[in-house]
Amino acid sequence: MNTEILGVVAMFVITLLLAIPFGKYISKVYTGEKTFLDPVFKPVERFFYKTSGINPENEMNWKQHLTALLTINFLWFFMSMLILMNMSWLPLNPDGNPDMSPDLAFNTTISFLVNCNLQHYSGETGMSYLGQIWLMFLQFVSAATGMAASIVIFKAFREKSTEKLGNFYEYFLKSTTRILLPLSFLMGAVMVFQGMPMTFNGKDKMITLEGKNVEVSTGPVAAFVPIKHVGTNGGGFFGANGAHPLENPTYFTNMVEMFAQFIIPMAMVFAFGHFIRRKKFGYMIFGVMTVGFLLLAVPTVIMEMNGNPAISQMGIDQSLGAMEGKEIRFGSAASGFWSIVTTVISTGSINSMHDSAMPLSGMTQMLAMMVNAFYGGDGAGILNIFIYIILAVFISGLMVGRTPEFMGKKIEAREMKIAMIVALFHPFLILVGTAIATYFPEVGTSTLNNPGFHGFSEVLYEYTSSAANNGSGFEGLGDNNLFWNISTGIVLLLGRFLPIIGPVAIAGLLAQKKYIPEGEGTLKTDTSTFGLMTFAVIAIIAALAFFPALALGPIAEYFSMKSL
Repeated sequence: MNTEILGVVAMFVITLLLAIPFGKYISKVYTGEKTFLDPVFKPVERFFYKTSGINPENEMNWKQHLTALLTINFLWFFMSMLILMNMSWLPLNPDGNPDMSPDLAFNTTISFLVNCNLQHYSGETGMSYLGQIWLMFLQFVSAATGMAASIVIFKAFREKSTEKLGNFYEYFLKSTTRILLPLSFLMGAVMVFQGMPMTFNGKDKMITLEGKNVEVSTGPVAAFVPIKHVGTNGGGFFGANGAHPLENPTYFTNMVEMFAQFIIPMAMVFAFGHFIRRKKFGYMIFGVMTVGFLLLAVPTVIMEMNGNPAISQMGIDQSLGAMEGKEIRFGSAASGFWSIVTTVISTGSINSMHDSAMPLSGMTQMLAMMVNAFYGGDGAGILNIFIYIILAVFISGLMVGRTPEFMGKKIEAREMKIAMIVALFHPFLILVGTAIATYFPEVGTSTLNNPGFHGFSEVLYEYTSSAANNGSGFEGLGDNNLFWNISTGIVLLLGRFLPIIGPVAIAGLLAQKKYIPEGEGTLKTDTSTFGLMTFAVIAIIAALAFFPALALGPIAEYFSMKSL
């Protein structure tokens, strides 16, 4: 038990120690300061600018940033639909996997485009190698899109008053070349040496210990998995995702994959402080995020290590913890910790079956996605918590009888309306989607494997995962049908782009306003007091909105288990 806890603590502490200098490096990348990777990637970037005709010196306002972002994503959507619906006759398909149906291709395309990677298919049987490579490309560009959008906010608060917020394509390209690609390359090298497949051959034939002939799916897994985690994407090459022995072979690879999905979201917070020259403010944000993360992670690890009391009553030894749906090579502690990291960060990868977790562990996993502001995905974490900071500033200003100000800019009705729409739209998507699915059982819940409280949790988890751009699932749900593919696809789209459009619009509007120097009555936003206020706003607006739904699902399941 002590060894398991030590492994979990090591994953967090090592990532934190490396995230601080990495955050400073990220800040240098976007401010244009010299970095050690300049000789390698500057020529590559110049090539892309020259062939595309893009001038990175042409700065954009916030509307032009959003236009570029949405336009390029629209193009990728059509390219993806074309590939996924024609995989059977396209190259790199040695196993003869079929085309996707239009509704499944729509769901998969949207899912990977919005950095969610909700998968209503099993990778080894539902995707050709060309399809996997295309999805790998989307995992790069979707992460870079979120990071580029967050830098608009960085830029808005670095300058005292400006309409020029940098160039979207420069931010996008640098995110890919200077951050995502080097980390993915290093992780890929580690994965290959740990035994992860990297081949374009078809299935391997082997003889089991029982003497039976079986075929084992392989493929370019070692290239796919790094960006899956570094880009906080989470889509699995195999259906079992990180629980598959070829996608996560050892406890060491488990630690590396944990580090990979954790490092950029954590470092982006420190990068924000460096970029806007307010390091203390960055530490305040990090403190709020870390407190929220630990309040979810610690109870989950404890519950999974304590095991299931209903099984204990049967006289079964649970010294290893609640091991149903978990891999023995990882153990209950590392599996419980992963389940919170992947939902807090919106990666969505798994190394155990969340459907088999203890009821209240399922609740903390859903709460992590419902709050969606503790670390978050690459770039998305900054965008999400920015909304709560604006709300906290406004409420704090009203409490002391002053016009709310944030970093020298007055927050007025227009910014507040946008912030409230974004903050309330997240629970709206989740709860309305869940309500529709449960109200029409013939289309929504007819495919459930579990009735009652747990079945409701499976539906709630599916829409929560979609709205939070997470992608993990309880998987007791037969979700590859027209209803689930289209409904979650719509939630995926709205849940991704509104939380990008809103914060970028607010930052752009604030950046244009006249700068007001700090005075004696200025609200300090880099203090622990303001951190507590921000945390309270997150708890009230995000968490409490979902309490009735959680009471019908995981909480009711917990009490029903206790009554056995």
